[in-house]
Amino acid sequence: MGLQDSVMPLLAESVIEIMGSDYPELNQNIDFIKEVLQREEDRFRETLKAGLSILDESISDLGKSKTLSADVAFKLHDTYGFPLELTEEICAERSIDVDIEGFKESMSNQQERARAARKDSLTTDETGELRKVLDEKGPTLFVGRDEDKSDSTVLYFDKGLIVLDKTPFYAESGGQIGDTGKISTETGEIKILDTTLALDAIHVHQYEIITGHLEAGQKANAEIDSDRRSKIRRNHTATHLIHWALREVLGDHVKQQGSYVGPDRLRFDFSHFEAMTAEQISSVEDLVNSEVLNNYQCSHQEMTRETAEEKGAIAFFGDKYGDTVRVLEAGPNSLEFCGGTHVSALGDIGLVKIVSEGSIGSNIRRIEAVTGSSTIENLRKAEDLISNAADLVGVPLEDLIDGIKRKLDELKGLKNEVQNLKRKEALGMVEELAGNEENGIVASIIEGVDRESLRELAVAVRDQERVKAVILGTAPADGGAALIAAVKSDSGLNAGMILSEAAKTIGGGGRPNDELTIVGGKNPENLEKALEQARAAAHTS
Repeated sequence: MGLQDSVMPLLAESVIEIMGSDYPELNQNIDFIKEVLQREEDRFRETLKAGLSILDESISDLGKSKTLSADVAFKLHDTYGFPLELTEEICAERSIDVDIEGFKESMSNQQERARAARKDSLTTDETGELRKVLDEKGPTLFVGRDEDKSDSTVLYFDKGLIVLDKTPFYAESGGQIGDTGKISTETGEIKILDTTLALDAIHVHQYEIITGHLEAGQKANAEIDSDRRSKIRRNHTATHLIHWALREVLGDHVKQQGSYVGPDRLRFDFSHFEAMTAEQISSVEDLVNSEVLNNYQCSHQEMTRETAEEKGAIAFFGDKYGDTVRVLEAGPNSLEFCGGTHVSALGDIGLVKIVSEGSIGSNIRRIEAVTGSSTIENLRKAEDLISNAADLVGVPLEDLIDGIKRKLDELKGLKNEVQNLKRKEALGMVEELAGNEENGIVASIIEGVDRESLRELAVAVRDQERVKAVILGTAPADGGAALIAAVKSDSGLNAGMILSEAAKTIGGGGRPNDELTIVGGKNPENLEKALEQARAAAHTS
């Protein structure tokens, strides 16, 4: 701020003079280092100049307001790569606040739009512009199977979208998510948030500006996040092995119904009619990891669809195939249509661990799994969980199971003691309850007792003098509601009839019996209403 002359190359000379003896490569590349720093400084100055102009104008328009809107701060950041911290600093010098929370919300919304809305559809105008690019320049050349970076030309740059003539970025398809990374030109640099396929031919990159600006026609350096891509490769090849292993363990009826392949995990949906057993899941894992440990080679070949089908290649669900297809041979047992990116040898996967298996629809199951370093993270979490459990139980790790069993036995014993005390307490209420009879009918809700204690209490109250029938209700600690009706054999009353309507009110039922009926339900909130219904039924019988 305020400096007119370039400073970074001069600072670099000073740093290299001090550090050059320890790092000879600095002296060897001094001209290159100064050139890069000069370009970055020039780029930042352009950004600063454009941003300051907009900021000055926006501040002038504030009037009596002392807060710069989130919209302006976000526009400076998103369109011009203007750092939020710089906006705050300039505004602070003029005693003006910045709507930081609004800025954060705008940033979150922009990222969501870039990753989600763009995937759903392009606007009519965008589709028209991309159609022109396709007609004039042809399909995007994808070079990312063998290269992580490329020297490309910008064909289109507008409204959060950029198209190159050739790209190392894989466009989302076949379950594999799109690549991320960065693209730079001599005037700016952008962060690629996602890559999708438009018009079945053009790789469209969604971006946010890091610094400066880009223009159509510029030469560009495109580079994917190679670490993220490596994780995706491992997960993608693993889905093929899992598909093969599922068919081996469960049968040939298993067919892929969908998939997700990201850097953190993989998801594989398949047709199957019941939940997999623990043994079946282990068998699938063992088969897959045996292939991985054998480190079989993977080959990716183009061939006619007819040839691929003759070789027995399996087509993936939902994918579209032309006359020429790519086929992945992942070891000696897996041969499938696939245009995604994969490891060169199965050993590169590292390890495959299934973390969940469940239903997502009628006869459709879903497996989620992790590979590579994610399996180590998963293992560490499990180890931490087990170690914490051992600490809580107060036993060495190797004695955890026995320790848990002892604690459960102790807990069971304590629960029995509590129930016995509650039972004794409840039975101590017999005379009190019997004394509250109305025309021989006793009706009451008893708190904190189980169904068996409630039954014993009801029978004891029924056997008291002057009592013809007793109706008791409770909401047990394990959930739900319970009602019991007990009548004397010579009372002329029917326990089942007394509870017939009340049972519906608590959302349940039971087996009616003339002298003793117990019903359970799922609606304890209706217990009092049900008790009154039963009381009324007893009085009118």
